[in-house]
Amino acid sequence: MKNLKVALLLILSLAACALAQSGASETLAVDSIAFSKFYVSIEGGEKYPFGNLVDAVDNAYYVGLGARYAYWEDFDGIILFQYSYFEPHGKVPHIYGVHEVSGKLGLDYRWKLISPLVVGAGFLCNWNRADYDEKNRPHFESQGGTLTDNETEFGWFARLNLPVFTLENYRAGLNVLWEQVWTLPERSNMLSVGLYVERRLW
Repeated sequence: MKNLKVALLLILSLAACALAQSGASETLAVDSIAFSKFYVSIEGGEKYPFGNLVDAVDNAYYVGLGARYAYWEDFDGIILFQYSYFEPHGKVPHIYGVHEVSGKLGLDYRWKLISPLVVGAGFLCNWNRADYDEKNRPHFESQGGTLTDNETEFGWFARLNLPVFTLENYRAGLNVLWEQVWTLPERSNMLSVGLYVERRLW
């Protein structure tokens, strides 16, 4: 009976060691994927307003910087920064345009079924400031405008990424991005279409 207990204890100990080693190798496999690849990119394209924004501003060009890194097996982390300058639609007194800096953080999913097309989504934060003459500032403040004192808005985005040209450390392609800002009373929507060039750092 004593030998049986010792044998059972030995078997359970070996099983526990095997499970612990298996869990450790799985953790090691995940850790070895995260940040094992890192890419930087530059991008340029055009933004198209939708909904109420169509009556407020014209289409605008944008430039951007990006980073992409291996996150998990079929997922990449993405960080995007874009700058654009929107001109008001038609004649608007005292205002020349609006500067917008947009930061985006999200994930890309490399779905084998639609490869090489990649789908992604995440959160965004937009910073806006009106372009105006300082002498006209009282006019904006009397109208309750906040763009003269910076405005920050949050929302979400979804994107399609299509690599068109690929070398060992370089890639070029097309980005199509839909973004929605949550600011009420009505949410703002915008479509971006741009070309990018990406370089792998490691």
